[in-house]
Amino acid sequence: WSVPAMSASTRESLPTTCFSVQACSEPSVMSRVLELFVKRGLVPTRIVSDVSGPADDLLTIDIQMRGLEPELAGYMARCMRQLAYVDCVLTSERGTVPDARTG
Repeated sequence: WSVPAMSASTRESLPTTCFSVQACSEPSVMSRVLELFVKRGLVPTRIVSDVSGPADDLLTIDIQMRGLEPELAGYMARCMRQLAYVDCVLTSERGTVPDARTG
């Protein structure tokens, strides 16, 4: 999969894909998840991670990526689900809010 070049204004007009990754708190998990974006030349719009659980053994990584085609988002989620230590990957999509200046 490759991602075609897109102008910033075009990307901003597209919906944002949200990935929520639940995994064991292992050092390699975050880099493996982010590698899926790196291989495609993508920089996520937002990344937040938390370690929780009684023994700090649960890792949650929330990633937002604006302008990702739905087919590619689905493919990337399937790839994330196959990574070692990943328990669950949830995806959602949120639309853009119209600019008040443009109506």
